[in-house]
Amino acid sequence: MARGQAPKGTKVSGFASLRLILSAALLGALLHSPPASAQSAAAPAQTVTLGPSGLPLPRFVSLKSARVNSRVGPGANYSVDWMYTKAGLPMEIIQEFDTWRRVRDADGSEGWINQSLLSGRRTAIVAPWQRTKGGRINLLDDADKDASVVAIIEPGVTGTIKSCDGQWCEMTFDGHTGWIAQSQVWGAYPGEHVKN
Repeated sequence: MARGQAPKGTKVSGFASLRLILSAALLGALLHSPPASAQSAAAPAQTVTLGPSGLPLPRFVSLKSARVNSRVGPGANYSVDWMYTKAGLPMEIIQEFDTWRRVRDADGSEGWINQSLLSGRRTAIVAPWQRTKGGRINLLDDADKDASVVAIIEPGVTGTIKSCDGQWCEMTFDGHTGWIAQSQVWGAYPGEHVKN
């Protein structure tokens, strides 16, 4: 057997070779990267990756229409898996393909929606993880935990984000505007700055 050849009867495709090379490169990168504790505490919690559209992935958007089909694949020929019936519902875009966006909702369900049915207008759901636990979230008149209460919001309610400073979001709920801790909303990343 000649040097660099596979044993007789064994085929190694170019794709398999590429996979091996990429695996070795990834392993090398992981072994040579500094441990998480050595990284700067000021570094963002999330790495920004740009999708084919040139916009960051992941990112939050909202539904434009009150009737939006979520499909099992990126195209009108794919079957409808779910129909959303509320305009303004926040969605997280996690992948792009042509004019289709793979999205995730607050419950973790994923599907494909055409970009024409999505808006850059930012909305958020208040503490969707507390829906079944009861409780209330205070909407405050200032970005301070000791500020006076403007309204009391139930978990699962959707509001419009006016801005977020990384700690607090100024939001509007049914005509009431105030501040809510950014950690209490699904629709803005921790530490993210938003100006809607």
